Amino acid sequence: MQIKIQPMGPYQTNCYIVTVDGKDFIIDPGVDATKWVLDNVKNPVAILNTHGHFDHVWSNQSVKDALKIPLYCPKEDVFMLTDDPLNQGTPKSQPDFTIQGDKTLTLDGVNITFRHFPGHTPGCSIIQIKDVWFSGDFLFQHSIGRWDFPASSGKEMVKSLEKASKIKEDYTLYPGHGLSTTLRAEQKVMPYWIEQVKKTL
Repeated sequence: MQIKIQPMGPYQTNCYIVTVDGKDFIIDPGVDATKWVLDNVKNPVAILNTHGHFDHVWSNQSVKDALKIPLYCPKEDVFMLTDDPLNQGTPKSQPDFTIQGDKTLTLDGVNITFRHFPGHTPGCSIIQIKDVWFSGDFLFQHSIGRWDFPASSGKEMVKSLEKASKIKEDYTLYPGHGLSTTLRAEQKVMPYWIEQVKKTL
């Protein structure tokens, strides 16, 4: 598996191109991501969104139109793609497929697993490919996604952190912002973050 990373836009949102067996999967094409994506894919299969915030989905439709490939998005976050609830002027996009809960898909022979960890957004998910988690804005290096946005939920964030803390396998984490880390490393700080979130409830 090969992973290309490019931070995009004012929030330096990581856009990923993940290549497995010569097949390219584009994760979270953010602000002005289209040119970089087009310059770096050879055999594009799908666009995958970890969640619906504008800085992760800005170039969805542009990339989709250019490459003629389907878009997959967590079902609970579709309204962010179609309605621009944060009023950022986000170009609208329409998913071809919506994902609800934890679900494994086989796309062109490659297993892609969405794991649902709501809190940052209702549909917030990590995308697992082999032993790698693309964790969006759920987990960062020594930190977690904000839970004070419209449609965020501190209660759901606590449940998601508790769920993630019990996973026995280790994974390499590539987050929506910042540097890569591992699930095992982040599990060590999850008790701290669970308490921080609980204080705000």
